[in-house]
Amino acid sequence: MRFVDEAQISVKAGKGGHGCVSFRREKYVPRGGPDGGDGGDGGSVILKADGRLLSLYDFRLKRHYEAQNGQPGMGSQCCGRKGENLTLHLPVGTLVYARGEDGEEHVVADLTAPDAEVVVARGGRGGLGNEHFKSATMRAPRFAQPGEPGEEFELRLELKILADVGIIGLPNAGKSTFISRVSAARPKIAAYPFTTLTPNLGVMIDEVDPEIRMVLADIPGLIEGASAGQGLGTRFLKHVERTRFLLHILSIEDIDDANPWAGFDLVNEELRSFDEELAARTQVEVINKIDLADQERVAALQARAQADGREIFFISAREQLGMEPLVARLWAMREELDRHAPFVHLRAAEPEQEETFDDIEVIYVRE
Repeated sequence: MRFVDEAQISVKAGKGGHGCVSFRREKYVPRGGPDGGDGGDGGSVILKADGRLLSLYDFRLKRHYEAQNGQPGMGSQCCGRKGENLTLHLPVGTLVYARGEDGEEHVVADLTAPDAEVVVARGGRGGLGNEHFKSATMRAPRFAQPGEPGEEFELRLELKILADVGIIGLPNAGKSTFISRVSAARPKIAAYPFTTLTPNLGVMIDEVDPEIRMVLADIPGLIEGASAGQGLGTRFLKHVERTRFLLHILSIEDIDDANPWAGFDLVNEELRSFDEELAARTQVEVINKIDLADQERVAALQARAQADGREIFFISAREQLGMEPLVARLWAMREELDRHAPFVHLRAAEPEQEETFDDIEVIYVRE
């Protein structure tokens, strides 16, 4: 399975139809005049955010897109038909870059909301027919205006997942197990590092109001040097940027009692090297897999966390221990951090659509 989060495409708007050169030829009209119609406008290329899509895989298969040309004008003042617009559906969270005349890339669209649309290439204007050019001194213009060419661009598409919660941590910390317990997502789970190679999404539904949902993104495990390209590198670090806050999970197996929070510090340092603002984002810290340690050690770590002034939740995602306080904290964090911001709704794929998303884990909502 491949998570496709970047693609290069070319888009070309339709050209306008040519204006028509025509003159009236009627039996009882002794002095027929110009009656050439206008050409139709070319179709534009429109990008639209679609919450049902989860990757840019289709744009790796097809890279050239053209809108329809406008039709030329005709006699009897008949205008040519306008070209149909071409609408490309992209996943929510897609950034669109175009290379400018200075050679630098510029953001031309940031599709952060479902159904958001932006015109990236405008169709050419249709040419005027010769009837527009008649005057007292030019009664028989034998020329018309040609149609204008449509805009054409090379675009780079970059998908950054939009989620309320970004789940981060060292490899094999139990992130995938956690998201499988609080949502209906079914990521690959195994007892070895780098089991997760693609971001997985899950949706939590509020028990009181089913319309309120929280999207969680399980980001593949980060290691020391990730910001410099080590391990899975920076490819997935950018997805953390589109989250409201972070859920930082550390396995109790990775804790050295002499310096118990070193695992948190290591990942935070990679975030800081990648983006200072990202490192300053609010975090909820979690120690997972407490079922693998004796109660005395867990109690000692809880006391150490309290003494250090750190709010750390101790859970076992596999055994469903300590989950309720943590889930309640996540809902409270989402509410207090940005209660007025619009929530990104990602609709669940219908069962018959599952095979079309074979490059990323499909979201299923636990009702």
